[in-house]
Amino acid sequence: MSGATPFAIPEEEFEEEYVRPSSGPGGQHQNKTENGVRLLWNVAATAVLTDAQKERLRILAAPYMQGDVLVVMERSCRSLARNRERARDRIRELALSALPEPRKRRPTKPTKASKERRLKEKAARSRIKALRSGRDPAD
Repeated sequence: MSGATPFAIPEEEFEEEYVRPSSGPGGQHQNKTENGVRLLWNVAATAVLTDAQKERLRILAAPYMQGDVLVVMERSCRSLARNRERARDRIRELALSALPEPRKRRPTKPTKASKERRLKEKAARSRIKALRSGRDPAD
């Protein structure tokens, strides 16, 4: 998802923390180095999103939000550089999903045929129930 889109989050808006251990292959080295990345992005302070987009992002990324800060943890690779790149990609994808404004729902009316079907089914159900009660279905 990186590269093709004009949307970019300035690098200075990210805050990085390095964590250990990172998962994946690597043996004892993984237990000694901080290859995992915890990437934080303050959504409230960013200038790249409008207020409406920020609100949509808060809703879409609710599991990743801590107050106004979007937090993404990435430690699936043994490479610190790869984990940093993947964390940035995940934040970019979340932000991109909040960009388009949702389409407004236009209420529709039932068609004439669907109204007639509903009334026929209703009349048939009424006849069945009238037969069960012992009264004349023609009433």
